[in-house]
Amino acid sequence: MPATTGVTKRLLIDGQLVEAQQSYPSINPATGEIYGYAPDAGLAEAEAAIAAARKAFDTTDWATNAELRARCLDQLHRALSDNVEHLRDLTVGDVGATRMSTSGAQLETPIEIVRYYADLLPGYSFSEDRGTIEVRGANHLRWVEKEAAGVVAAIIAYNYPTQLALAKLAPALAAGCTVVLKAAPDTPLITLGIAELIAEHTDIPPGVVNVLSSTSVEVGELMTTHPDVDMVTFTGSTPVGKKIMAAASGTLKRVFLELGGKSAAIVLDDADFDMVAMMSAFAGCSHAGQGCAITTRILVPSSKHDEIVDKIAAMLGNVSVGDPEDPTKYMGPLVSARQRDKVAGMVDRAVAAGAKLVCGGEKVDPGFFYTPTLLTNVDPDSEIAQEEVFGPVLVVLTYEDDDDAVRIANNSAYGLSGAVYGNEERALAIARKVRTGTLSVNGGMYFAPDVPFGGYKQSGLGREMGPEGLEEFLQIKTIAKPVA
Repeated sequence: MPATTGVTKRLLIDGQLVEAQQSYPSINPATGEIYGYAPDAGLAEAEAAIAAARKAFDTTDWATNAELRARCLDQLHRALSDNVEHLRDLTVGDVGATRMSTSGAQLETPIEIVRYYADLLPGYSFSEDRGTIEVRGANHLRWVEKEAAGVVAAIIAYNYPTQLALAKLAPALAAGCTVVLKAAPDTPLITLGIAELIAEHTDIPPGVVNVLSSTSVEVGELMTTHPDVDMVTFTGSTPVGKKIMAAASGTLKRVFLELGGKSAAIVLDDADFDMVAMMSAFAGCSHAGQGCAITTRILVPSSKHDEIVDKIAAMLGNVSVGDPEDPTKYMGPLVSARQRDKVAGMVDRAVAAGAKLVCGGEKVDPGFFYTPTLLTNVDPDSEIAQEEVFGPVLVVLTYEDDDDAVRIANNSAYGLSGAVYGNEERALAIARKVRTGTLSVNGGMYFAPDVPFGGYKQSGLGREMGPEGLEEFLQIKTIAKPVA
């Protein structure tokens, strides 16, 4: 790797921190300038990582030694906690996340996922008695054993890299799997920083965790098709998820997909509109709108449209936007010029198609900032109402009654999240009709390490976190023997 300035990181392969022949720059989204350099792994490094994971799974006791796994997860949690300030700096500089957000979903909350699985593992039963049956005059005892799925290829997105990495690593390791984790090309340094802690501060055996960064499409393709990989877990866009599912089908790999969303917040006519405005504005601007579960479609009663729009617009004006290093700023930049151009293009096309721009819709330099944006007069079937924007853009849609609200909310290829605001009994009845994997009623917070997260429809397959997240990485084996 050539000499560089700024933050530099290495790959983790077979227990060793190693360089690649090439490196590439990681850009600070707040300035547009180079923040550091990541190794650009090629096919040779990917092959070596997969081979190391295969060997570790097949020749060590990692898959069967739950006590070792719990100890290593405990060590990893301690290392993450002890080095949280270094990880915080990487998150702000590499991801463009605000310092404010690192106390929650960008960093400190994900670290607790490791703690959760370290604590869950000692009491988790990998065997379940199913009793005896009589067959042809003989009794047979049956039981079910849960075994590690094998070698896991884990590929993550750029937006919440620590959350995404640890929500895959921790349960996969708890289950006894070995892992090849590929960092997001746009935000590699924080993931490689976690790899350093694994190598230097835990007893995780060589090959159990391998971490790559790469700009090569071929590396991702290899990870999803390689015969020595047993399972693929991916977080990212739905179009890429479809390609991964197709690629993995050649060897019938197990696939977990956490994909996009276009979630709806249904506002009932008896809701607290001030709370709705606050929740909608600050959720929509969380990490500059770069979140798959954000409620970006706001469904309001036709008779209350103007009142609610005015309140949301006013609240968007209260969102503090600026340098993510400033601890008072709530919203920072988008991850890249490419992503900002995508967001601006979708807003411009929506306005050209007849949507009303209430506020926002502006690029701000330097860096990749985009102002909090609100659109009304939006066709529910239009691009801006159907496709994931991944920027700080909210659209307001109107409905006539509760059934109409549910119909519009379900009028989406996605089904990741949602919200309902209003009378609790009425809101819960509506919540149960909305086809999504997670749903908040009156601001209820579901997102935590002990609760499963995932979606319906084209928002993905499977669940992360909670006991369900562990079970995604387990195979089921039934055993029987005759008994007297």
